[in-house]
Amino acid sequence: MNVRLLVRIAALLLFFCPALAAAIPANRPTPGYVRVAIETSVGTIIVAVDQKRAPLTSANFLTYVDDGRFDGVTFYRAARRKSDPKLGLIQGGIDTDARRSLPPVAHEPTSKTGILHRDATLSMARPNRPDSAMGNFFITAGATPNMDARGDYIGYAAFGHVVAGMDVVRKILSVPTCCGSGPMRRQMIVKRITILRMRRLDGVAKPSRGVKPWLIGLKKQAPK
Repeated sequence: MNVRLLVRIAALLLFFCPALAAAIPANRPTPGYVRVAIETSVGTIIVAVDQKRAPLTSANFLTYVDDGRFDGVTFYRAARRKSDPKLGLIQGGIDTDARRSLPPVAHEPTSKTGILHRDATLSMARPNRPDSAMGNFFITAGATPNMDARGDYIGYAAFGHVVAGMDVVRKILSVPTCCGSGPMRRQMIVKRITILRMRRLDGVAKPSRGVKPWLIGLKKQAPK
């Protein structure tokens, strides 16, 4: 059996078997996925972005990564379940910084992609309307099936999962919170967790062209 055929078989298995996708290794590339290191002030999280099943959402996220739009932003929300505070989600990204935003991305529901909100799922945060996700995302700690599409409910666009660093996710989930309103009441992190930078571990970076408004006025660091 030749190498090309083996790669095709592996890709098909990953597409049709979500349980296998969850077993993607953190230390080497996997066809159809791009690993991204999220380097934070409390440790590193490595996620695998599923380009095969969620191409639009993945491309949007990777452009933010390759542009450096996530560098210096924060994890600003820790939503713990009342029934079990060890479960919930953490949310991060550009928040309301319009200088870092790209145009909204078309919604890819879980009913189309088959990427369900299980434990360690990477998904896009969005306002309460379709086709509105931009530069904010969340990571689940524990299965969150209520975020999957069903009937007329479009759900949220899951597009990858954590392959290393769930201990960091849980650490962020446990930090003190306060404030917020509506669904985010008392879920805003008191001392936000800085995302120092994000970088892709596979493939070649494909930054967007044009001016990077959030960089205007920043002092250039002297070479060391």
